[in-house]
Amino acid sequence: MPSRRHLARTAITQTLFEEDFRGKDRVESLTKILDRNIEELGGSDVVDQKFAKSLLKGLHEYGEEIRIAMKEHAPQWPLERMDRMTRSILMIGTFELLFGGDAPPAVVMNEAIEIAKEFGGEESGKFVNGVLNAIAHD
Repeated sequence: MPSRRHLARTAITQTLFEEDFRGKDRVESLTKILDRNIEELGGSDVVDQKFAKSLLKGLHEYGEEIRIAMKEHAPQWPLERMDRMTRSILMIGTFELLFGGDAPPAVVMNEAIEIAKEFGGEESGKFVNGVLNAIAHD
């Protein structure tokens, strides 16, 4: 059974994907989207809702710094060229590595890789691993 934090990261990934897919100006409140995704994953009894909301807040607070770090560590892959799901997963992993501070880098990278394998394309796990490994070692 996935951990409460893993499910929170999954809910955030789905929320960022939806925001990216629909466009920021056409998306309903991100908090509402996150709440819906948490409910679909089993509700706050199984999903760490507090952690998910803190991730969402941090992702938007540090969004520009996160994008810069991603561009620096994957220069051959502009953000627009990445598929939406992989980009969303990398946003979360990059935030946690640079600004999260409550999970060891190995845990952050393993979580991101697992989510990438589950929801991303065929090579997403390897790509996420490479980018986050570069960020973690910088």
